[in-house]
This record gives sequence, C-alpha cells and structure tokens, in this order.
Amino acid sequence: MELEAWLKDADVWHRFLGKKETIHTADASAATGIELCRITKNLICKTSDGRYVLLVVPGDKRVDLQRVARVLNARNIQLLGSDEAEAISGYPPGATPSVHHKTAMSVVVDGELLRYETVFCGGGSRDKLLELKTEDVVRLNHAVSAEISQHVRS
Repeated sequence: MELEAWLKDADVWHRFLGKKETIHTADASAATGIELCRITKNLICKTSDGRYVLLVVPGDKRVDLQRVARVLNARNIQLLGSDEAEAISGYPPGATPSVHHKTAMSVVVDGELLRYETVFCGGGSRDKLLELKTEDVVRLNHAVSAEISQHVRS
C-alpha cells in the first residue's frame, strides 16, 4: 500500500511538504527552512545475526553503531549501502520515511527526538518531506527509544 494511503487508512495525523529534490538531510533543511535537528535520518542496518533494523536519528547527529549494537544486544551492526537499503525499505535514499516499509524491521528511535512533538522524515520521494507526531513514529513501529547518536564534529 502506498505511503499516503497507508497513513490515511491507519488514521495517523500527517502532513506532506513539497520541496526541491534532495537526498541529504542538510540539503532538505536548507530547502525548507526546517531545523536540521527535526529532520530525521532513517538508516537501514543489519545486525551480525541477520536482523534488519531502522535507525531514526536527528539530521544534525551521527549514529553511533556501537551504542546501537548494545541496545540490540548484537555483536555488531552495519549500515547497508544505498541499493540494499532501498530493496529492504522500498524507498530510495533521501525519501525513506520513518514508518511503513517493505520489510518488517526492528526500529530504534534516538531519544533526542522525543523532545519534539513532531519530526520530519522522507516522504516516499525525494521531493517531499513527511511530518509525523514523534509518538506515532514510536507507536507505529513498536520502536525502542535510546541514545544512539552523537554530535557531528566540524
């Protein structure tokens, strides 16, 4: 089921925002004027025991894979390349939403995002963002919340 239809069917509050086509969160922030910390990176990973995981982190931070491995009780975890991530999620990089993926995955939401009522994520295509209530991202994914990121050093 298409993303917007799925959101409507699930009766989830949401809002799509059109923008110029972007891939990176910093570019999406510049194109929309939305604070980078409120635009999520949605990263597809795989644990050493073969589990797929979606990591939802603020756009102004970098994921800490050692922290993620501890949270998931995994020996290690690796980010998937663009092609494999798209095959698992069903969305191209820069368009991946925080909900509704082709493959069922465990989800870890960075605790930093919980301070916002809403967050923005990929809207299913690179020319739009999707605004969702943060509590819905957690609820719909049966997500775990944990501190899994660190500030990007300049």
